[in-house]
Amino acid sequence: MKERNEIEEKYKWDLSKFCVNDEDCYKRLEKVEKQIENLKKYEGKLSDDKILFECLQKQMSLVEEFSLISLYASLRLCENNADRKANEMTEKISFVISKYTVATSFIDVEISKFNTPKIKRLQEDKKFKNYKRFFEGILREKKHTLSKTEELLISKISECVGGSYANFEKFSDVDLKFSDVKDENGKTHPLNQSNYLTLVESKDRTLRKNAFKEMNGKYGEFINFLASNYINCVKEDCVTAKIRKYKSALGSSIYQEEASEEVYKLLIKKVRENVNFVYRYFELKRKMLKLDKFAVYDSLVPVVFDVHKKYTYEEAVETIKKAVAVLGADYVSLIDQAVTERWIDVFPNKNKDSGGFSVGTYGATPVVLMNFEGNLESVFTLAHELGHAMHTYLSNKHQPIQTSEYVIFVAEVASNVNEMLLLNYLLDNAKSKNEKLYYYDHFLRQMQSAIYRQTMFAEFEAFAHEEYEKEHPLSAELLCEKYRELTDFYYGKNVELIEEIKYEWTRIPHFYTSFYVYKYATGLICATKISKKLLEDSAFAKSYLKFLSSGCADDPITLLKMADCDLTKEETFDQAFEVCESFLKKWEDAL
Repeated sequence: MKERNEIEEKYKWDLSKFCVNDEDCYKRLEKVEKQIENLKKYEGKLSDDKILFECLQKQMSLVEEFSLISLYASLRLCENNADRKANEMTEKISFVISKYTVATSFIDVEISKFNTPKIKRLQEDKKFKNYKRFFEGILREKKHTLSKTEELLISKISECVGGSYANFEKFSDVDLKFSDVKDENGKTHPLNQSNYLTLVESKDRTLRKNAFKEMNGKYGEFINFLASNYINCVKEDCVTAKIRKYKSALGSSIYQEEASEEVYKLLIKKVRENVNFVYRYFELKRKMLKLDKFAVYDSLVPVVFDVHKKYTYEEAVETIKKAVAVLGADYVSLIDQAVTERWIDVFPNKNKDSGGFSVGTYGATPVVLMNFEGNLESVFTLAHELGHAMHTYLSNKHQPIQTSEYVIFVAEVASNVNEMLLLNYLLDNAKSKNEKLYYYDHFLRQMQSAIYRQTMFAEFEAFAHEEYEKEHPLSAELLCEKYRELTDFYYGKNVELIEEIKYEWTRIPHFYTSFYVYKYATGLICATKISKKLLEDSAFAKSYLKFLSSGCADDPITLLKMADCDLTKEETFDQAFEVCESFLKKWEDAL
């Protein structure tokens, strides 16, 4: 794998929008650290409207600067997780942020002590118009906000706990090394986080199996550390929720995001009711691959190989632009802007973060991390992350900082809409039956992966948290047994599982952001409906773009209704499964 300095500059993101360089980062951090102390002068005085407004404005100014500085440092670390200077920079910033959290812990507490009529008056005050949603949050969180002393104590304790995700990230991306794997001819292939997907998509079944076994088995060699690390994360979630008087960690996560616990439960209910679709999909795939027995390591392999073309990065960008043209010229031009202004870090390099993501903050354009391999999955990943980037850019452009940051619940909608538009474009331009079969399989595999598999993950983490809340002991053995049980159900009795599957949960990074994974499923369910409507009704693009421009100006359930998606109704889920059924039928008819 190449070193970072071997990658052409045009394929590396430009972080100067956040900080010019490391020196600039440290200078600005030092300045911000001094300003933190100035906020303390407002303590005990927020009942005065003038002082309250001044305090909130100062706080927002610090938040914006902190975000730029901390994002710069974390992205520098993503470039090379073994970079000592970047590690030290993130640690220093983490310390200052903890100091800020402690120093500002009084703000929400003092405001929460205002009587309800006063808070409602502030909501309607034109001077505080950008803080309306903030005050709504204060009202919602009143019963979960502790005393000033308790909040200060929690802020200080937070400096000493946590770190589970950081432990996992450093272990997974830097310390963990994999053995080479053999194909059916005995030839060895290197295995790493970046090329794993390529290997398990290989036409060579022996290579697929060996890559799957080595990847999951290697994590399994460290099961005691990984289980202990995750259990600590679960404990922190549950204890924090209990301290703040929530009924559960799940309830806390959903309540704070203004989402709905009923949607979580409805998702699991509807997916379980429709799990037979996955069983039929795997059986059809077995027949296409001419296998006597379908195994878990066969689930990602394409059913057709002669259309499995390679893409250059430039070709991928142009293909995506054509696919999303239905969203208008301005949207397409933003993709050009992302390329020319170097929002995107394209290719893998040694010790770089694996996978892909998009992140942004107010005051700068977003950025995208890729590990572009030139296959179709890389093109879809780029389209996905650009969806996130466009959502961030448009929200920041059209919202004040107070309502610019959309919540995770809606975060996976734009990314999946981009993917669905790309899929439809590829299908419309397919030049052969085999090419269409390839895309049908890709869509159904995406449905299995993002709806069924992520719902399986959601069940797993709900189980882990509920067990701890019931005061049942958690262990590596229990977690592995539960994961194997869920895999049995979600893959079906006709899919052959292997021993190493029970360790697969240990390598899922999103488990460290509790109750995140189900939003991939709801995001794709919404995207299925939105993309279909965009292709059928050109006028709908205006409503969709308004949704992308709304940040967190309203609760996420209401915002999704703006895009004609109501996740409180079963029919929204049923429509997604109808699309799955239609693709499966098209595949069967094409044979």
